[in-house]
Amino acid sequence: MPSPTGTLLWWGIRLSFLAGCIALVLRYQQQLPILDSPLSEADLPGSKDEATYCYDGVFTNTSPSGDLSYDEIKCFSVSSPDSEKGVVFTKLYSSPPPSRDVIHRKGYVLPGLWDGHGHLLQYGEFLHSADLFGCTSRACILDRLAEYLERNPEAGTPRNWLRGVGWDQNVLGEMPTASILEGDERLRGRYIMLDRVDVHCAWVSQGILDLLPGEVEDVPGGEIVREPGMGVFCDNAMDLVVKLWERPGKERKKEFVRSAMRELTRVGIVGMHDAGVVPKDLRMFEEMAGEDEGWKVRVYAMVECEERNTFCPGEAPWIKTGDGMLVVRSVKLFADGALGSWGSALIDPYTDRPSTSGSLLINTSALTAVANAWALQGYQVNIHAIGDLANRHAISSMVSALSALCPDSVESLADCQSRHRFRIEHSQIISPSDQSLMHKHGILPSIQPTHATSDSSYAELRLGPERIASSAYRMKSLLDLNPILGSDFPVEPPSPFEGIYAAVTRRSPKTGKGPEGWDQGWHTEEALTLGEAVRGFTVGVANGGFMEGKVGIIQEGAWADWVVLDRELGSYGVEQLRTMEVVETWVGGRMAHGESHEERKVL
Repeated sequence: MPSPTGTLLWWGIRLSFLAGCIALVLRYQQQLPILDSPLSEADLPGSKDEATYCYDGVFTNTSPSGDLSYDEIKCFSVSSPDSEKGVVFTKLYSSPPPSRDVIHRKGYVLPGLWDGHGHLLQYGEFLHSADLFGCTSRACILDRLAEYLERNPEAGTPRNWLRGVGWDQNVLGEMPTASILEGDERLRGRYIMLDRVDVHCAWVSQGILDLLPGEVEDVPGGEIVREPGMGVFCDNAMDLVVKLWERPGKERKKEFVRSAMRELTRVGIVGMHDAGVVPKDLRMFEEMAGEDEGWKVRVYAMVECEERNTFCPGEAPWIKTGDGMLVVRSVKLFADGALGSWGSALIDPYTDRPSTSGSLLINTSALTAVANAWALQGYQVNIHAIGDLANRHAISSMVSALSALCPDSVESLADCQSRHRFRIEHSQIISPSDQSLMHKHGILPSIQPTHATSDSSYAELRLGPERIASSAYRMKSLLDLNPILGSDFPVEPPSPFEGIYAAVTRRSPKTGKGPEGWDQGWHTEEALTLGEAVRGFTVGVANGGFMEGKVGIIQEGAWADWVVLDRELGSYGVEQLRTMEVVETWVGGRMAHGESHEERKVL
């Protein structure tokens, strides 16, 4: 039998051990986060030193072969080692790391997707305007405008024009006129300006026509449609009516930007190349990128002077934020108009309108001079060119600018181009000889895959089968040039998955079909593989904006942008791409779109 002293000692040891266990449990409970708790600001990178996320799978997009195989990576840490340079990926793991708080989330990760050619402010304005896309009759357009007026009765006044986007005379079966709008009692007397589907023509009401002085003369580089009646102004002629429009104020424009960015993150876009922003709007962008919570998307913007195709370096801000939320180091010039409105400049006349070959918006010598001037100021030169004549002049201007930049070098112009990265925006119709020049000099094509599928219903009427087969809507033929893929939103929907679908199938993402007679896809010899299309919306865009190693991939040092799907991308059927829903979108380590609930666990 133990002594009283021994018994007390034995109980003391037991009580001390029990107290220690209780203390450890209490301490552990204090560290253990609650399951299914919402994300708070304190949970997000930028608010603390580091966070580690684990998903079901991670596609890093770093394979040299460009295949879509998901790596063994399951987790990654993100932090901001340098607060001036933003949140980046810091470590990658094949399994949850020990001794670290880990945020577990469901789904499969892709690097953040980019749009290589869009229009941010215009898309935001479209979201606040009458949507005319898909209308196949004048009755549809008139009804949509009337419905918009019911929701926005203040629209249509001299100081607040009713705006809309999306009409297409090819689909309507007639060229619109001001009298069509005036003939509807619901719209009569309203000030209305409606952009064509390609935003290269404006259809206006009689009230706006009445503001024009006397007889309206033709405009070089533009068209005033006079038959069957007045009301439509294309390309440079649009300036006649646009200059009469009281543009939205700064606060309204900020609202447009916030709306646009919400929609872009919803479809998985973390960044975009904004193809033409005037200097005053760039200064507004700089203000928003620095302080506005609604600025959720990275923007690589191209300067467009207030007077198009001019040289305005004193007005153009050069911006390169350390965190990559806004970069301005390029310029946008315009060689011609759009194919749908016969505005693309062609070498030979239009097949369905042999009286015209379209029109150049600027003559060749002037385009060469302005391209050289911007290049010598250090700007990347990006030229809108759709028709084969416009592309020929754009390539010639770029070769001239490269020769001016590297006059005494023994290197080839291709080596010079690899540093300056001049781009042709749209690269839509390019003669075989000029395609060869692009390959020789490494000129970058910026392509919107959905343009091919949208235009396929009428492109052969415009161009004829020979030009289509040899010159138009190249993708595979230009693959070695690392094409930059995008959508041209709001001209096309911004979903990169719709663009990927169009690139892979050469069919419309709206219908899943090719044009009549092309059930399997329109000229599928120019289709891309799924991996090639994904690269166009990731590393292709990165290269086109001097951001390689920073965007479009998941690796240490890259900006912490990612998109989450509910399964591996390659496991979806191709038809599912056109209706893809994104689970989460993260930009700079912050959730920009998605449900904010998670299951957390301390390991």
